[in-house]
Amino acid sequence: MSGTICVYASSSEALAEVYFEAAGRLGRRIGERGYNLVYGGGRIGLMGAVARGTQAGGGRVIGVIPEKLLPQGNADVDEMIVTGTMRERKAAMEARADAFIALPGGFGTLEEALEILTLKQLGYHAKPVVLFDTAGFFAPLRDVFERLYAEHFTHPVYRVLYHLTADADEALDYIAAYRPPVLPDKAGSTSRAEG
Repeated sequence: MSGTICVYASSSEALAEVYFEAAGRLGRRIGERGYNLVYGGGRIGLMGAVARGTQAGGGRVIGVIPEKLLPQGNADVDEMIVTGTMRERKAAMEARADAFIALPGGFGTLEEALEILTLKQLGYHAKPVVLFDTAGFFAPLRDVFERLYAEHFTHPVYRVLYHLTADADEALDYIAAYRPPVLPDKAGSTSRAEG
């Protein structure tokens, strides 16, 4: 697969260096493997690291940022899209993406990742979703998901909605080989999500 990968990521500068290294390495591999990046448009935190890495690897970078956050915007992106609201930002990123990777992040990053998983579960898209597990960051969330399955809040078949890895090439190999799964709909029948 070629195309554009949407990366959700933290804008915090107060993180351990391991997170910046992993974000930069992922970005570089995105560029080197011929993908473009669409992301939240920030110049700082893991957002900035993945954008700089992608450009260093030869990839094109599209930033999408709400007007309110424009002072934090990355002037070095290849294209910047300014939206009125956060909801418009998410919609613009989703529309341009062929795949999604969530790096570690705060409330906003988690909200974006969970929304894109929910939209996939409901059949609004059938694109690959990767939770990038730097330093075991997503292990507690994986445990919450497992509790959802065990206590019947959702069906274990939905494990196929996402892939968990801390390796950039494994994440991109998963995306390259991805085939949409057949998922049950809420009425109990099966359907393939729309791409």
